[in-house]
Amino acid sequence: MKCWSVSNHLIGQIVTDPGDERTDPWVPEKYRGDAEKKRQYAIETMKLTALAARNFGVKVVNGFVGSPIWHYVYSFPPVSPAQIQAGFDRVAELWIPILDTFKEYGVKFALEVHPTEVAFDTASAARLLKALDNHPAFGFNFDPSHFVYQNVDYVGFIREFRDRIFHVHMKDAYLSSTPCRVGIFGGHTDFGDPERSWDFRSLGRGSVDFEAIIRALNEIGYDGPLSVEWEDPGMDREHGAREACKFVKALDFRPSTRAFDAAFSEQ
Repeated sequence: MKCWSVSNHLIGQIVTDPGDERTDPWVPEKYRGDAEKKRQYAIETMKLTALAARNFGVKVVNGFVGSPIWHYVYSFPPVSPAQIQAGFDRVAELWIPILDTFKEYGVKFALEVHPTEVAFDTASAARLLKALDNHPAFGFNFDPSHFVYQNVDYVGFIREFRDRIFHVHMKDAYLSSTPCRVGIFGGHTDFGDPERSWDFRSLGRGSVDFEAIIRALNEIGYDGPLSVEWEDPGMDREHGAREACKFVKALDFRPSTRAFDAAFSEQ
């Protein structure tokens, strides 16, 4: 058994989250109900996470950064460009000191680009990277399941951020090809509701083109882990674990080290 990364998604989210009661269960009782106390706890804990990763011997921490402007994602009431920019600036203000600590310890932070994060698609990921002044300790945990239901080019994401893909989640999601009663925002329904237009699925049973992902990862020279993140509300998880493991092993292949037609020049 080997460990290739550690994760601290929940505490990372608190760093720039508005800090309401939804995140109270994630912190010690003495910080609950106080957004700024939770934020300071989260900042220090993320720095300690970098230290823990170094001491554990892994080079990547996966997680979230949160967002002070997620509630602006659909810009009505009208949102000014200055308000959006202020949100990115706030994330940079809070996260650059954390990332400096990561750099000091020789550990990378990999953001899982995801709705509810300040970076939730390719354009917002590029904007965040710019706001962070291309910090060398910052990159991405690539997870195609969160792109496919947004209609985002997830293979293009790999190529655009080819030097910033620090970790890969293999996770699938199904997106209906026909209109449904519940749209991509989820309609305040639970996962597994048959009226949803999308849902997470066991690997190979959704809408993600995993072969295209493997080819793109080979193209950029990614040699890190392919970490199965499994979620399928309609399938037994033990069955899903066996199926997903088999699926990834069968899917992964090494890139070619030579051009196909080079063989014709051999004597």
